[in-house]
Amino acid sequence: MKQFLLAASVLALLAACGDGQPFFEEETTDDTTGDDGSTDGSTDDGSDEGTNGIPSAQTPASMDVPTPDSRIVRFEQENEDGGGMLISPVVYDEVNDRFFVDNMAFDGNNVYQRILGSQMPYSVYEASATAPDALTGDDIRQVTPYSAIVGVSRNRSTNSDGESVPRTAFAIVRTGGYVDYGFGGFVYQREGAFEVPTTGQAIYTGDYGGVRVFEGSSGLEYVDGKAEVRIDFEDFNRNEGVYARVYDRTILNPRNGQLNLPTVAVPITVGDGGFDENGEYMNTMSSVFIDPDTGEQAVLETGNLYAIIAGDATSGNGGEIVGVVTLTSDDPRTEYSSSTETFETGGFIAYRGADNFDN
Repeated sequence: MKQFLLAASVLALLAACGDGQPFFEEETTDDTTGDDGSTDGSTDDGSDEGTNGIPSAQTPASMDVPTPDSRIVRFEQENEDGGGMLISPVVYDEVNDRFFVDNMAFDGNNVYQRILGSQMPYSVYEASATAPDALTGDDIRQVTPYSAIVGVSRNRSTNSDGESVPRTAFAIVRTGGYVDYGFGGFVYQREGAFEVPTTGQAIYTGDYGGVRVFEGSSGLEYVDGKAEVRIDFEDFNRNEGVYARVYDRTILNPRNGQLNLPTVAVPITVGDGGFDENGEYMNTMSSVFIDPDTGEQAVLETGNLYAIIAGDATSGNGGEIVGVVTLTSDDPRTEYSSSTETFETGGFIAYRGADNFDN
C-alpha cells in the first residue's frame, strides 16, 4: 500500500507505514521548537501580540523554526472551539484513494473515503457513518459528517532525502455533527526554499475550496471560489505590498438554497505587512454587505489569511502560494441575527498568472 504522510504534529512524530514516500514529511529530530523557541511547536509566547492584527493564539503553530531555505509546516493551534485537533499524522493511501485521520472522536475507523462527483475544486473525503462494536459487531452511529478537503500542488520539489514531493499542499478537517463548531483542524506546507525579486509585480491565482460549520446548529456546507494574490515587490520601501482576495464564493449543496457569498479581501498594507524573510504571510480579512435596514455598508465576515510563497518567483513557472483562510460571521440566512454563527475554513494553491482556475 503506497501512502503519503500529509500532516504530522510535534506531539506525535509518526512515520507512514508501507514503502511509499511521504509528503508533508516529518524530520526525525528532537528539536521541534516553535518560532518563540518553545518546544511544543506553538508560536504563542503567552502575549496577545501577533502579526498584522492576528493574536498569537490564532497564529498557526510550526513544526520547526521556519527559515527561508527549509520546509515549513504550519497547523491550527488547539482552541476552545474544538479546532487544532490534527495532532497525529494524516496519511493518504494512494492506491485506494482514501485518508487516515486520527484524534477525531466518533469518525468511524479513522478512514476517510473520497466523495465521487464532488463539485469542489479540491479532493473531498468523508468518514464512515457507522463503526462496529468491538465485541458484538453491532453498528454504532458516528458523529457525521466528518469531512476532509485536500489540496496538492501540481508542481514538484525535492525534500531533504532527495525525493520528489509536491511543492505545496494543505488539508482541512471539520465536522458538522455538533450543535457548536465541533472538532477539526487545518495544516498547510511548503517544501523547499523560495526566491523573490526586488523589482516588479506578480499576480497569483487559483481555485479556493472550503467548508462551513455552525455555532448554534449542526450541519456542514462546502464552498468553492477563486483566490488571487497580487504582490508589488518594488514598492513600499520597507517591505513588498500585498493585496489578496477570495471571490466568486458559492455554497455547494446548501441546507436552505444556494447562496453566493461576498468577496473577502486583505487591505493593502505598508511596511511590515508583506511576506516575511521566510516567505510567510499572515493578515486579517473581511467582507462587507449593504445592510438592508440602513442602506449602508457593514462588515459581514471577519477572519485571517495564512500563506506561504514557494518556488522561484524570478524565473520558470514563477512559483506559487499556498494559503488557508478562516472566517466567522452570522449566517446570512438568519437575517444576520446571532442565532446561528458560521465558521468557514478554506484553502487554495495559487499559481503565477491571472487565470489558473479549473472551475
